[in-house]
Amino acid sequence: MKIFVQTITAFKSPFRGLGVAVLFVLAMSSCKKDKCEQTITYKKYEPVYMSFEELRTAVKSEPAQALKKPGKIYMKGNYIFVNEVDKGIHIIDNSNPSSPQNISFIKIPGNMDIAANGNTLYADSYIDLLALDISNPLSVTVTKRVENALPDRIYTNGYYADLTKGVVIEWLEKTVTEKVSNDCNSGGGYWGRGPWLEGDMFTANSTGGATPKSSVSAPGIGGSMARFTIANNILYVVDQSSLRMFSITGELSSLGTTSIGRNIETIFPYNNHLFIGSTNGMFIYNISNPTSPVYISTYIHGTACDPVVVDDNYAYITLRSGTPCNTTFNQLEVVNIQNLSSPTLSHTVQMTNPHGLGKDGNVLFVCDGTDGLKVMDATNPTTIPTIPVVTFSNIQATDVIPFNNILLMIGEDGLYQYDYSNVQNISLLSRIAVEK
Repeated sequence: MKIFVQTITAFKSPFRGLGVAVLFVLAMSSCKKDKCEQTITYKKYEPVYMSFEELRTAVKSEPAQALKKPGKIYMKGNYIFVNEVDKGIHIIDNSNPSSPQNISFIKIPGNMDIAANGNTLYADSYIDLLALDISNPLSVTVTKRVENALPDRIYTNGYYADLTKGVVIEWLEKTVTEKVSNDCNSGGGYWGRGPWLEGDMFTANSTGGATPKSSVSAPGIGGSMARFTIANNILYVVDQSSLRMFSITGELSSLGTTSIGRNIETIFPYNNHLFIGSTNGMFIYNISNPTSPVYISTYIHGTACDPVVVDDNYAYITLRSGTPCNTTFNQLEVVNIQNLSSPTLSHTVQMTNPHGLGKDGNVLFVCDGTDGLKVMDATNPTTIPTIPVVTFSNIQATDVIPFNNILLMIGEDGLYQYDYSNVQNISLLSRIAVEK
């Protein structure tokens, strides 16, 4: 395995949104001949690189593994696909939701996102995009790899990687104390020695709000915190600032890129439109011409992380604090989109720390972080009651997929399934726990 370590300084540019490196000045400056000498202590990170050769030969089917750090969920037919953050994908046979079977694992370094159509699963592997044949879930094979298809890989600690050396699979933290000299008259401090990238998880999905009708050849269903989605036989992928399009008819291939804006987070398709969530608003694009998205409008909200799902004339957005988005908002916003050119806020419900959400009919499911899963009555979207129909507490809920009266919910401690055929009496069907 070709892995090596490159030493870099981890103090981040003040013009970026994130950073975990901290700089401490520990001693008084002393001036000698117009030079100031300072003793400083700071945190430095050494990236551990995997070579591209290793990355591009690492994908393989393996025996089932326990969930340890689950990310995205995706449902296709009788199977559930659960992303193991940066490691690969768990395949779960869900023929019996009361007794799901964890049957295999696909090792994919750098995987965060999932979408599927027919017998093909699409997944990222750091900066590459893969098409995998899942007709035999116990022996999945790569049918196509588009190299460098997703060049704007985002690392969770907010740092750039030197792509001439490969991809970063780990960051080793060290504390360093050293003396530095500066021009006494410059007023300059010690700003480190490297550029860094804004941090955020690279996350993904396919549909996931209003429950779609299913067919054998239709795309699967993903959660609301998606960066992948499939519509009109096009795979749409968002990164921090772009919408990338890939043909999935025949061999997987790029169809181009459209610039959107900054801090893009999620994507949701509905009625020939894409609803794209960013940290400060929701962008609406028309995809009647699938490879030439047309901008329609923007709904602006306070700076916050914002999964979005859409049903009929309303979009449902959750905004939360305690994230890289640097906000104090914790609420559900219901946006009237009857006029797509002029979306307006219709209703707000205060929440604790909302994450993903999903809607089926008049039932709205909201993952409210440490406050658990909340089931809301959305019969009238403009007057959703503050008090939920029911709350499942003592779980860290992250995202949901509602479909045919079965709710899939992923959280920090595992994959849950609920029967909501009777909303007044929702019952837990099964749970696959995370290995501690």
